[in-house]
Amino acid sequence: MRNFLKQTFASLLGSLLGLFIFCGVGTTGLLFLLFAAASSKDVGPVVKDKSVLVFDLSTNITDGQPSSSELLQNALSGDDNKRISLHTVLEALDKARRDKRIVGIYLDATDATEGRVTGFATLKEVRQALEKCRAAGKKIIAYGMDWGEKEYYLSSVADSIVVNPLGGMEINGLSTQPMFYAGALEKYGVGVQIVRVGKFKGAVEPFILTKLSPENRAQTQELLNDVWGEWRATVGASRKIKPQQLQAIADNQALLLADQAKANRLVDKVGYFDQVVADLKQLTNSDKEDKTFAQISLKDYAGVAGKSLAVERNSKNKIAVVYAEGEIVDGQGDDGDVGGDRFAKIFRRLRQDEDVKAVILRINSPGGSVSGSEVIQREVRLTGEKKPVIVSMGNVAASGGYWIATDSKRIFAEPNTITGSIGVFGQILNFQKLANDNGVTWDAVKTARYADTQTVARPKSPEELAIYQRSVNRIYDTFLNKVAQGRKLPKQKVAEIAQGRVWSGAAAKKIGLVDDIGGLDAAVKYAATAANLGDNWQLQEYPKGGNLRERFFGQVSEQARTVLGVDKVQLKAPDPLMSEFQKLQQELAILRKMNDPQGIYARLPFNLKIE
Repeated sequence: MRNFLKQTFASLLGSLLGLFIFCGVGTTGLLFLLFAAASSKDVGPVVKDKSVLVFDLSTNITDGQPSSSELLQNALSGDDNKRISLHTVLEALDKARRDKRIVGIYLDATDATEGRVTGFATLKEVRQALEKCRAAGKKIIAYGMDWGEKEYYLSSVADSIVVNPLGGMEINGLSTQPMFYAGALEKYGVGVQIVRVGKFKGAVEPFILTKLSPENRAQTQELLNDVWGEWRATVGASRKIKPQQLQAIADNQALLLADQAKANRLVDKVGYFDQVVADLKQLTNSDKEDKTFAQISLKDYAGVAGKSLAVERNSKNKIAVVYAEGEIVDGQGDDGDVGGDRFAKIFRRLRQDEDVKAVILRINSPGGSVSGSEVIQREVRLTGEKKPVIVSMGNVAASGGYWIATDSKRIFAEPNTITGSIGVFGQILNFQKLANDNGVTWDAVKTARYADTQTVARPKSPEELAIYQRSVNRIYDTFLNKVAQGRKLPKQKVAEIAQGRVWSGAAAKKIGLVDDIGGLDAAVKYAATAANLGDNWQLQEYPKGGNLRERFFGQVSEQARTVLGVDKVQLKAPDPLMSEFQKLQQELAILRKMNDPQGIYARLPFNLKIE
């Protein structure tokens, strides 16, 4: 299937893409090819007896399914194995645990450090699933060249860890290095004014400071300590190494060569890939003449018969899992966004569907728009009045991501989930000095005192800032009330733990922001119990992605048409125009991500649209 797509698009892309853009005949031809490609069928993967499940650790594990643009890119490149949903991974590992044909799992860490964006909370759930496989008697072998903390966090669960003789391991702890732009903005004449509530709301600091504030430094240090402490405890338990010894390795060695990694008991063997293959051939009883061992990739294994828990259960009772992954925005949102209106309509439909007995809101979002968050939160509350709504927090559920969780029946988080950030701010830029230095000036004519408050031509006056501050204060007070009511906490206590501060999942449980430590599976089990379903239920996931054909046609699937009320689909070309300032924002976001690998400091807070 993959080769067919790759060859078809590689040979015809140049001519057909031009026809697609400029003439209707070309469009019809390309769409016909897409239909044929998406509809073609092959025999599918086959699981041989005594096979090993191959898990490529460079795979990016996300909550939701790939976006339409990613599906098309993967089809064109033939690379469709680098992203997979968390539910698919957990379901495949659970099935492998019970599958007598699967005798082991091979964790391939040969290029694991490339493209890894999966967060620690997601890895925690995957690791727990691997532990269950090992407890069921499945032999787990890990092999790699270079390991970082994330890759080793998964690999440490293995029965046998093998490192290449020229390989190594980076065990040097966790860090975050926020980048500050205040000096550059001042140099180029860009003015920045901030209105905020919460002394820990550190996302504004890069634009007004040259280093971390004491409050932000303290909260970041505590959060990193929690995540690092969980890493040491978990890895240490598997490798029978005390957390203090792992700390000593991080403090004194940091980068370990293969023999050093073995001497410190971080790996079991130093060897080459062919030696690992020989061991796996022995595990699978493969003939010496066989080129390799009997194997099936995790993604292919997820596609074999009986792949879906829903199909296996075949029940009328539904537990809906809604994946809110990405920044919360107003309206429908694009791929990778949590559109307020789009998700509100999903919840309305689920509330009215009598077959849906419970809803799980899986949140992996740093926040975003206040109004978008409020639209979703309102529908979550109304849905909760009719059926249980359970929240499962992924890697991050902060700011607006926590706002939409407040009215749920139960909140689950992993110990290394990033949550909280109950605070609000607005950022106001002006380009007066930059423009004046380059000969650009403005003048104004207005009918009221504050008619030109949205201008970028000048800084805001104290009176104008007071108006914005009142708005921020009102939203912050609303946020506090929502948390107090939803979590059944005194408002004063919420005010003490708010202030824009972020917490780990473990810390959040202690202060009452989270109910239970657990992942998506734990939330599903609780939902089934809360709805009195026993084992008579099946899962349904939203938003439904559809296949390549559905995604390409206007990026609207059957589910989208049902939820959004879209009857006709039109292809719409993306707007090629983007302002230089927007490009600069994107570049800064990339730099910020590079300097903040944990995603702790440079989060996206509420967007008040104060410009």
